[in-house]
Amino acid sequence: MTDDAAFWHRIQFAFTIVYHYLFPQLTMGLAWFLVAWKWLHLRTGDPRYGDAARLWTRIFGINFAVGVVTGIPMEFQFGTNWSSFSKYAGGVIGQSLAMEGMFSFFFESAFIGAMVWGEKRLGPRNHFLATLGVALGSWLSGYFILVTNAFMQAPSGYAFAADGSLRLASLSDFLLNRWALIEFCHNQCAAIVTGAFAIAALGAFYVLRGDNGSQGRLFLKWGAAVGLVASAIVAFPTGDAQAKMVARLQPQALAAMEGRFQSGPIAEITLIGQPDVQKRQLDNPIRVPGMLSFLAFGTFHSDVPGLGAFPEDTWPTNIELLYYGFHVMAGLGTLFILLMALANLQQIRGRLESSRRLLWILMLAFPFPFIANTAGWVTAELGRQPWLVYGLFRTRDGYSAAVSSGDTLFTLIGFAGLYFVVGLLYVFLVGREVLHGASPGLEHA
Repeated sequence: MTDDAAFWHRIQFAFTIVYHYLFPQLTMGLAWFLVAWKWLHLRTGDPRYGDAARLWTRIFGINFAVGVVTGIPMEFQFGTNWSSFSKYAGGVIGQSLAMEGMFSFFFESAFIGAMVWGEKRLGPRNHFLATLGVALGSWLSGYFILVTNAFMQAPSGYAFAADGSLRLASLSDFLLNRWALIEFCHNQCAAIVTGAFAIAALGAFYVLRGDNGSQGRLFLKWGAAVGLVASAIVAFPTGDAQAKMVARLQPQALAAMEGRFQSGPIAEITLIGQPDVQKRQLDNPIRVPGMLSFLAFGTFHSDVPGLGAFPEDTWPTNIELLYYGFHVMAGLGTLFILLMALANLQQIRGRLESSRRLLWILMLAFPFPFIANTAGWVTAELGRQPWLVYGLFRTRDGYSAAVSSGDTLFTLIGFAGLYFVVGLLYVFLVGREVLHGASPGLEHA
């Protein structure tokens, strides 16, 4: 094991943020399902929509609580583990982080108690408004967090202070960073994919078990339909726009994502291969000629630079993991479209509920959007390396030198143990709600 303190600071933050994001992506993905079902229940009086919203509201509440618990340590890590970075960029990113806490998080928190426990007291219309408030708050929270990340990827709206640190020069340029707008659309659609797969998986579970039949059919129909649309939008136009933005602003990252070491036109996209950084080559590649040129710049003949066109000290620091992260994300995203297209085809033909093999696949597929989202974030964050703020501030300069490797490893072990216990409790609570089902009469006072 290495005694490099920066390595352990990065590992600790990576662990806490990957674990934490398992929960917000599901809450953001579920939020608009709840709004839609509450609206339909309000408009039609159909009890199926009310029961569906009620079950998933309880799951949402559990998910939200665990997300809050696992998210708090990350806020402290900016000061404890990354104090040099906070000193350098805090005058800028502190704005969006404060907005997330003061506006969106408190806004969401103010309504979530009413949504989870206040259905009878509020009445149908006000309860719908509380659910809408939670959905808006969760997505606004996501936007402010992504603004922070977008500044680290493609800084805008800043100026240099007298001491060399960054200060905010234009709030509008900072908040409306083009990277943030595209990243938000891409990320939120990916969150909806997670929610849709979870809903479809529970529907498949109920149908296979032979109970909660009406809810099972409803979950299958909604999960498959929304999952197909959201999966397609993740690929195009949001994924396409993200790829073109990376090609323009972070060309080293794009080259590493494709294991591309040599520059040239008619650039191939790699389906399968293993990068060998020492030999500057991709082993056993299966490629599609011209596709990378088209995806990056819109024409099949565009010249796409390879890593060899850039100084080696600006290359991403873990090319292999970046390459595999990108291909896991892209590969799973393609499979999601195919799976949900097949599920919708069977739904149209009236055969989805009798296709037991497909139901088993849908039920067992729900973890894979979590994997794809994690791989996507691994791609984004490794692609930014070796910079904390791209082109301005290197990762090696951002950690807290006063915190030793031993201290960081000790707290990492503590986080791992605590999060393991929290994870077990989460699985128990969600499993209990799933087994209870969406039965009428479980309304909250």
